[in-house]
Amino acid sequence: MQEVTGSSPVFPKKKMKSIILPDKKEAVIKEKQTFYELIKENLPQLLKKTIAVKINDHYYDLNSQIETEGEISLIDFSDESGREIYWHSTAHLLAHAIKRIFTKAQLTFGPVVKSGPGFFYYDIYLEDKISEEDLPKIEKEMEKIKSEALEIKREVISRDNAIEKFKKMGEDFKVQTISEIPEKENISIYTQGEFSDLCRGPHVKSTNSLGFFKLTAISGAYWKGDPKNPMLQRIYGISFPSEKELKNHLKKIEEAKERDHRKLGKELDLFSFHDEGPGFPFYHPKGTILFNELTNYIRKECDKRGYLEIKTPLVLSDELWIRSGHYDNFKENMYFTQIDEREFSIKPMNCPGSNIIYKNHLRSYRDLPLRMAELGMVHRHELSGVLHGLFRARSFTQDDAHIYCTPEQLTEEITSAIDFTISVYQKFGFENVKIFIATKPQKALGSEKVWETATLALETSLKKLNLNYQIKEGEGAFYGPKIEFNIEDCLERNWQCGTIQVDFSMPERFELEYTAADGLKHRPVMIHRAILGSLERFMGILIEHYAGKLPLWLNPEQIRVLTISSEINDYGKEVAEKLQLNGFRVRLDDRNEKIGYKIREWNQIKSNYALILGHKEKDSATLSVRKRGEKESPDMTLESFIKDLKTELNL
Repeated sequence: MQEVTGSSPVFPKKKMKSIILPDKKEAVIKEKQTFYELIKENLPQLLKKTIAVKINDHYYDLNSQIETEGEISLIDFSDESGREIYWHSTAHLLAHAIKRIFTKAQLTFGPVVKSGPGFFYYDIYLEDKISEEDLPKIEKEMEKIKSEALEIKREVISRDNAIEKFKKMGEDFKVQTISEIPEKENISIYTQGEFSDLCRGPHVKSTNSLGFFKLTAISGAYWKGDPKNPMLQRIYGISFPSEKELKNHLKKIEEAKERDHRKLGKELDLFSFHDEGPGFPFYHPKGTILFNELTNYIRKECDKRGYLEIKTPLVLSDELWIRSGHYDNFKENMYFTQIDEREFSIKPMNCPGSNIIYKNHLRSYRDLPLRMAELGMVHRHELSGVLHGLFRARSFTQDDAHIYCTPEQLTEEITSAIDFTISVYQKFGFENVKIFIATKPQKALGSEKVWETATLALETSLKKLNLNYQIKEGEGAFYGPKIEFNIEDCLERNWQCGTIQVDFSMPERFELEYTAADGLKHRPVMIHRAILGSLERFMGILIEHYAGKLPLWLNPEQIRVLTISSEINDYGKEVAEKLQLNGFRVRLDDRNEKIGYKIREWNQIKSNYALILGHKEKDSATLSVRKRGEKESPDMTLESFIKDLKTELNL
C-alpha cells in the first residue's frame, strides 16, 4: 500500500449552543440538558425561588430540555407571569385532589383569575353537590399529593390521540374542547402521577414546588357561560410560597369582607339591587350625591383640558352598530328592540354616537384635535352568574372621551391623556399605577400595518413620560390596541380602570374626514379614552378602598349636627342652615334620643364631622367639633370651623 503523506484535513468544529445567563455569563448547553439542570449547575442559589424560565419571549418549564439559544430570564413569584404559573399549577393540584376524592367528577377548565374570591378556580361537573364542608377534605388531599413530590411532565401528542386519551379517562368536556381545535394542531398535556390534564403550560417542576394554599369559596357556573349548558361547580383557591404570605392574604380577605361595597352600600344607604331590575343599580339619595360628585369632578377636569361635552341617544339603529363593527363583534352582549318595524339596540358603547356628531359638520385641520367627552350610560347583557354589585352590572356610566386628531398630533394627544389619567388617580390616593399595552387580538379589524402604527404610538407616548409598562399579548379591543391602567387599593388589590385606545378603523368605517392644509380630504385618527372607566365600578372600588370612610369632598353627608336636648334644637337648626348656605352637606339630628346613641349612629354612617351642641355651646355660640376617627372634641366658633373646612377642601 502506498503511504500518503501531507497534512491531515481540517474540519470546522461544530459550534456548541449556549445560553446567556442573567449575570451575563455564557453557559454551554449540554445534550438533553434541562433548564433545571442548567440553573442548578450555574446559579444554584436561585434554584429554589425559580418557577419557570423565559427565553426569546417564550416561557418554559424547568423540566423542559433546552432546544434554543438566547438570553434567559429566571421567573419567580415576584413576577406576574411567575404568579400566574404558580397559581395555575395549584389549580391542577386542586383538580387532581378532586379526582381522587370524587372519582365521577369531570374536569372542564381551571384558569388564573384577577378578581373574585381566589387567584384560581377549577370548574367541575359532578352530580353530587360539593359543599364548603368538603373543602378541608380536598385541601388535605392536595397536601398529600404535594408531599408525594410528583414530577410534572409535559408531552405533546396529536389531536386525535388526545381525544382518544381523554375519552378513555371519561372526560367528556375535555374531549369536546379538543374536538374544537383544528385537526392539524398538536396538543400539550401535563401529567403528575396518575393525573393528566389538557394545558398549554408552563407549570412548576413538581407538586412539592407548591407551598401553602387555601380553598376560599365554591359557587356555580354554566359550561362556557351559557345557561343552556350544564351547571358546573366552581371551587376557588389561593396559594403562596410561604405560610406568612398566605396568612397575610387571608387576613386581607377577612378585611375585604368588611369593606365589601355591597355591604357598605346597604349600611350607608347608597344603592340597592332588586329583582325588578337584576343587575341594574338603584341609586338612593346619598348614592346619587356620591355619583354626582364623581361626575362633577371629572367634568371640571375635562373642561380644564379643552374637552367639549356631548350627549348621545341611548337607543340607536342596528345599521349604526353594523357599520361600527359592534354588531359582529359584540352582539351577544347587546339588548335589542324594534321601533316602527326597524331594529334598534340600546347602546353598549358611546363611540358610534360621537362619530355621528363629528360627521355632522365639515371639519378642517384647524379644528383638530377635537376632544369630545361623554358621561354616557351604556347597557350590556351580562350573565346572571357573573353579576357582582357595582363591579359587574348590566347598566353603567362611562367617562368616555373621543379625541379626533391628525396623525402628526397622535403622540402628543396620547401623552396628554396618559398624564390626565394618572393625575386623576392621584386625586383619589392611588399612587401605585401599573400600565399595560394590550396588543392585537385574534378577532380584529384593520391591517397589520395599521395595528403596528397604533401600537408604536402608544409605546412612544409612554416612553416620552418615562413610564414603565408591560405587554398583554392579544388583549386589545377589536378595533385597536390600548393602554390599560391598573390601580392598587389599600389591600394591594389591582383594579383595571382606565384605557386609552388608538383607532384607525372606525374613522374609515364611518368615512370621517377633515380638510388638511393641502386642501385634500384626510381621515382623522380616533383615540378612545376613559379614566374612571365605569363610574359604578369606580364608586365600588372607592367604597372598599376607603372602607366607606369617604374623604370630605366626596362624602354624601359631610357633617351631622347633634343636639343634646330639645332646648338646643333652635341653635342646632341655625348652625345647620349656615353650613348649608356655605355649600356643605349637613344633617341635623334633633331627635329626642340620648347623645350617646346619636354619636354611635354618627360613627356608623361615617360622616366626616359631628358637631355636638349643648347648653355650653349655645351660650358661648361655639361648637364642640368631633372629627371622624378622633376622640377629642375641641371647641371652636362656626366661622373658624367653616374656614377649616374650606382649607381641607382647597376652596
